[in-house]
Amino acid sequence: MNAGEITPTSARLWARANHSGTYFVQVAPGAFGGACRRGARVVARRGNDNTVQVQVRGLRPDTEYGYRFCAGRRSSEMGHFQTAPTPSSTEAVRFGLTADLDGLYRRGRPAWNRFDVLGAMAREAFDFNVILGDVIYADSVFPSPHAVTVPAKWAKYRLNLRYANFRRLRGVTGLYSHWDDHEFINDFSVAEYGRKHYNRGAKAFRDYNPVTYSRRTGIYRSFRWGANLEIFLPDLRSFRSAIAGAGGRCTNPTTGRPDIAPTLPASWRQRLAKYRRDLNNPVRRACTDAIADPRRTMLGSRQFERFAKDIRSSRAAFKMVLSSVPIQQMYGQALDRWEGYEPARQRLLRFLQRNVRNVAFLSTDAHGAFTNEVFLRTLEPGGAVGTGIPEAVVGPVASLTYSGSLGSSFAARGFTTELFKPPRPEGLGMSCAQPNVYSYADTVVTPTTLTIALKDARGEPVMDLVTGAPCPPLVIERQ
Repeated sequence: MNAGEITPTSARLWARANHSGTYFVQVAPGAFGGACRRGARVVARRGNDNTVQVQVRGLRPDTEYGYRFCAGRRSSEMGHFQTAPTPSSTEAVRFGLTADLDGLYRRGRPAWNRFDVLGAMAREAFDFNVILGDVIYADSVFPSPHAVTVPAKWAKYRLNLRYANFRRLRGVTGLYSHWDDHEFINDFSVAEYGRKHYNRGAKAFRDYNPVTYSRRTGIYRSFRWGANLEIFLPDLRSFRSAIAGAGGRCTNPTTGRPDIAPTLPASWRQRLAKYRRDLNNPVRRACTDAIADPRRTMLGSRQFERFAKDIRSSRAAFKMVLSSVPIQQMYGQALDRWEGYEPARQRLLRFLQRNVRNVAFLSTDAHGAFTNEVFLRTLEPGGAVGTGIPEAVVGPVASLTYSGSLGSSFAARGFTTELFKPPRPEGLGMSCAQPNVYSYADTVVTPTTLTIALKDARGEPVMDLVTGAPCPPLVIERQ
């Protein structure tokens, strides 16, 4: 069960049947029971792995609905969702967000955990939730077959739905789902891996997640939640250029893999080489040239123009860009993120600076919990140049954490204590840095304030690695 694409008057409802055939959906305010009555008709087909979706309209704003799917006298469990308030409503809005769900089993047990983050989110009183990318891992970091075909990807979605916490999250309230690279393959772009690979990943994702899609803008969407909030979900996979490291341009000779920090200034690479010996090697010129190439794009021109028009014209008190990769400068693991597409990053940030007030980024993919202001440049010659735009980064649910991606807790602590936490210009000046946590964001938006609290898999505040204290909420006052 899943209700997605929630608006004040509509929702897209999803379920998977055990068998192909005709079913009916019932939708009503609150909870209901009794015998199944015929509602909207849906057909489960093998070509969609017996998944069904139906768009329901004519709903009342700011209302809790129950829904179920029926066949004869048999019915599914009941799901719930809350419709968005009208654009004039000033009531507070609260939502949860996380990402990165690798449900792989090893030796009969979950490779990571039982999606405990999702269980914590399901216990919160959120108006809606967001899974911001990597809803499955077609390619796990553990040795396992890569799910390339549509049926193999379907099997990954079914695997993740074996977890009770995931099913519970999808049933308690509305859930917006978004893709990133692992629905396809690590660091995916159509330019590098091809249209066929994209089409397979897109079909499986759309079969298992109720989303709207167009060939012009992919799964870019925006949703208004009252007077306080509008969320924007850019599609960062359908139109991006190939990663700068494609063709081996960024390979580090020590590791034989893409360089861990190609955008980090040389003096900082030498300073942090005691934590990662491969940083002693200079970055290849072909790599830095590719990162700086203004022809490379993250959004594509059509999507950028649509997004720019939408966010500039939004009348919501706060505008939140939900980005499936971070946009702040973190320097480590930069190639696949906005930092690896620097001219595109600069273009987006300068546009927002000039045209949009009260905007913030809430992002995933770094596999840790981090908060900071987004800077146009931070450690580069000439000194730091800020944007005034904040970003919080959360996740994962179940995958390798940022510490693991750096190779060791020793390296992660070194990067955190020497690079992430020290105040600028001695470092990045992060208000929160915890590279080894499963986490989610608890966001509350009122007419005057946007607050993002970072929470762990128990629903408790994330603890900063350096201070040992709870990470302070990211608080933004309306300007």
